[in-house]
Amino acid sequence: MARALEARGYETLNLGYPSRRASIERLAEEISARINAWNAGARLDFVTHSLGGIVLRAAVARGLLPLARIDRVVMLGPPNGGSELVDAFAAIPVLSAVYRRLTGPAGAQLGVGPAGIASRLPPVEFIVGVIAGNRSFNPLFSALLGAPNDGKVRVDRTQVRGMTDFLVVPHWHPLLMTAPIVIEQTLHFLETGVFQHTRPGAILS
Repeated sequence: MARALEARGYETLNLGYPSRRASIERLAEEISARINAWNAGARLDFVTHSLGGIVLRAAVARGLLPLARIDRVVMLGPPNGGSELVDAFAAIPVLSAVYRRLTGPAGAQLGVGPAGIASRLPPVEFIVGVIAGNRSFNPLFSALLGAPNDGKVRVDRTQVRGMTDFLVVPHWHPLLMTAPIVIEQTLHFLETGVFQHTRPGAILS
């Protein structure tokens, strides 16, 4: 994704973060500080994957990244409404301990109930397009999710109030950002503010 953006003339900052060691609030602080150190003034476009979309929403909601600095955003497979997997694992003590060890405190905040961060974040006020996958290779997780999903997040849970556009593609969660159609649609949204719904190919919008 970064290479495709750079080929199109974008200057990119590809950020990783310690998702297994910190809360979403703490991650929002760290990511915002790194973004501001890299570019403290210009309006920015964002492309996020999964938890990254929630971290961005938390950073904007807390004023760590001023709304005026956010231009266009594409979120890939974001758990904007949480994930039933978190609640399913939390209900079984042994699995809950394993899940927390694998995902850390941030992962534990992604439930769909009132304790989850999804229920506490405000609607988005920036231009955002959401791309959801509906292909899964994990039958157990898909059964727990109980609706069309990408193996980690239900399609309907990726949506967020205030979003500008929405697209569903037949790809699974871990590799959404590498799918050629996702890269193409991401570039189209960043350049135009909408997805290309009439694009022939494997799109199920």
